Amino acid sequence: MSMTVAIIISAIIAFGVTAALGFIIIPWLRRLKFGQTILEIGPSWHKSKQGTPNMGGLMFIIGIIAAFIISACSFVSVGGELETEYSAIMTGRENVLVTASLIFALGCAVVGFTDDFIKIKLKRNEGLTAKQKTLGQLLMSFGYVLTLWLSHNTVWYFPFLGTLNFEKNVFMSALFWIFSIFIVYGCMNSVNLTDGIDGLCSSVTAVSAFTFTAIAVFQKFAGLGILSGALLGGMLGFLCWNRNPAKTFMGDTGSLFLGGLVAALGFCIKCPFLLLPIGIVYVCETMSDIIQIGYFKLTHGKRVFKMAPIHHHFEMCGWKENKICVVFSIVNAVGCAIAFALIYFGSSVQ
Repeated sequence: MSMTVAIIISAIIAFGVTAALGFIIIPWLRRLKFGQTILEIGPSWHKSKQGTPNMGGLMFIIGIIAAFIISACSFVSVGGELETEYSAIMTGRENVLVTASLIFALGCAVVGFTDDFIKIKLKRNEGLTAKQKTLGQLLMSFGYVLTLWLSHNTVWYFPFLGTLNFEKNVFMSALFWIFSIFIVYGCMNSVNLTDGIDGLCSSVTAVSAFTFTAIAVFQKFAGLGILSGALLGGMLGFLCWNRNPAKTFMGDTGSLFLGGLVAALGFCIKCPFLLLPIGIVYVCETMSDIIQIGYFKLTHGKRVFKMAPIHHHFEMCGWKENKICVVFSIVNAVGCAIAFALIYFGSSVQ
């Protein structure tokens, strides 16, 4: 089986399982009364979404895991294309990297599930306190970075410049830990912020997943390709239920899973700084929130945006949710194209 076929199979399985689970999980969430509570601070027109089943992220989490396991095992059992060291999926440091990424994403989902459960079943609208949520995310981030360190996945690639091994000395090691935890924690929360309107986080993440898949094919990294393909299929399958008007929301269960997985995929391509263009929409969402809060405090009540994160600003400007999803996905696609060009042309001059 070729790597490309394995990736396609992974995407198809993830799409099929995720989409099919909507017929089971959404009614189940309704019976359990796991409905979304719309906060007063949100746009007033979102009140109509009150009670929409939350925690629908369980659908694509199951779909992605199933697709990855089935496709990876099939790829190995029938004989994959072991063209380079990157193609090894069941052995070596690359396998640790991919497996750890999926486990880390599941750990993030546990933090999100706890937050959702407290909001919905215990009727505490804010869920986990800020300190509790931050602690959970930092613990997961630390565990993932520790795995990278112990497996010696500490070499980062910089397009046009070459590679950098952070295990050279104590100073470089310290930089690795600081940068890695910052990137993982920041990406996790950025993706979480993007999940604010129907289909936005799903569509933007689908674009990012396609890019990771393309990079995996270029690098001949089968494990990364199969996992990225599963993510792409899972997002498209979830969009069947999450596009406007949404039949379910992914909740923090889903958005923190995605945040963790996207961050981890940045480390899988050995160039986590490329998460900036690959997730340019995530970055804009976070920066708009930071700018809004900072400016509000400095000016004692004035605002830069009508509402933050920035997707709410465009809502307040009269944009429909579907238009925001399309435009934001196109913007993210431009960032992704830049990232792929850096990988493609940057490696060719080495």
